[in-house]
Amino acid sequence: RYLRTLYLGLQSRWQAEHRRRHFYWRMMFESADISMLRLLETFLKSAPQLVLQLSIMVQQNSIEPLQGLSASASLVSLAWMIASYQKVLRDSREDKMPMSYKGAVVQILWHLFTIAARAIAFALFASVFQLYFGIFIVTHWCIMTFWIIQGETDFCMSKWEEIIYNMVVGIIYIFCWFNVKEGRSRYRMCIYYIITLSENAALTVLWFLYYDRKTTSDFDALILVCVVSSSFALGIFFMFIYYCLLHPNGPMFSPRAGGCIFRQRPAPAPGPPADAVTSPPRSLPRTTGGERDGAPGERDSCVPVFQVRPCAPPAPAARAPRTEGPVIRIDLPRKKYPAWDAHFIDRRLRKTILALEYASPTTPRLQYRTPGAPQEVLEYETTV
Repeated sequence: RYLRTLYLGLQSRWQAEHRRRHFYWRMMFESADISMLRLLETFLKSAPQLVLQLSIMVQQNSIEPLQGLSASASLVSLAWMIASYQKVLRDSREDKMPMSYKGAVVQILWHLFTIAARAIAFALFASVFQLYFGIFIVTHWCIMTFWIIQGETDFCMSKWEEIIYNMVVGIIYIFCWFNVKEGRSRYRMCIYYIITLSENAALTVLWFLYYDRKTTSDFDALILVCVVSSSFALGIFFMFIYYCLLHPNGPMFSPRAGGCIFRQRPAPAPGPPADAVTSPPRSLPRTTGGERDGAPGERDSCVPVFQVRPCAPPAPAARAPRTEGPVIRIDLPRKKYPAWDAHFIDRRLRKTILALEYASPTTPRLQYRTPGAPQEVLEYETTV
C-alpha cells in the first residue's frame, strides 16, 4: 500500500494537467486506508505492550533506559496515529474542512496525556490485581463494543464484517475516544470521558490501598497518583483547546457549529448543471434497510446493482451531445467514508474501470443512486 501510494503520488506529478487531479485523489484515499490500518495495528500492538512495560516498571520500582524509551515510543505512536488519521481523513474528503497543523499538534497532546493516564492506571492496577485486571478489560471491551454496535455504524458491506470492525474499534475504546459515527458527538464523548475518569479513579485508588509497601514508598505512590490525575486533566485541557479554538468547523460551543467531528454538508453553490462532475471521488456505502426498499416496484426490478454503459444516455434534442467518457451506473447510495469499501468495490470494478480508463480519453464516471430522489448524482469513484 505504501508503494502504491508513492506510485500514485508520482503519477499525479508526472501526468498531464487533466490527469493530475485524478491520481491525486486516488493517492489521498489510498493514504486514508493506510492511516486506518496503521491506527488499528498500533492499538492492537503498541497499546498492550505499553501497559505491560509500565506494569513491569511499577512492580520492579525501577526504569531501565531502553525500557523507558520503548514505552515512550509506544505512547507517542498511539497519540500520533489518532491525530494522523483524523487529519488524513479530513484531507481526503472535499466536503470537510482540512485540519491545520496546529490543530493536529494539539490533538496529539490531547490523546498523549489521556492515553498516558489511562495506561498508567491500567499498569498500577495490573501490578497488584492481575486476574481482576483481565476481567475488567474484557468487561469494558464488551460494553464499548455493544455501544458501538448500537450506534449502527456503516463502514463495511456486510453485517458480520461490520460487527468484526466494531469489535476491533472496541479495543481502541479501551484506551481513548474515537468517533465512528456521523453527526454530533459531544454527548457521546462526554459520556465516554466520564466513564473513563471514573474507571481511572477506581483503578488508581484500589492500587493505592493494596500496593506493596516493601517495594514502593508512600511518597512514590503519591507521586504516581498525582501523575495519573494531572495527566488526565492536561489531556482534557488540550481537548477543550482543540474544540474551542482549533477545530476545522469552528468552536465546539458555537451555535453554528455542526458537531465535534462532522458537520452537515453545505448546500451546493450555483455552478455547472447537475450532471457535471465537479468534485473528487467518493466511496460507496452499504444500503440500509429503508434505502434498500426504495420506491414501489423498485425492489422487484431486474436492474443489476452494477451496470456498465458504453456512453451517457442521449440528451434532449435541444441540448448538445455530451462529450464525457463512459458511465458506470451503481444502483446503491454513495458512501461518505472512503476507507472501508475499497476491498469490496475494487474487486468488482477495478478491471472494468481501468480498461475504460485507458480506452477512453476521459475518466469513466460513476452514477450513484440518490436516496429519496429519482435523479442520480454523478461522481468519480474514490478508491479505484
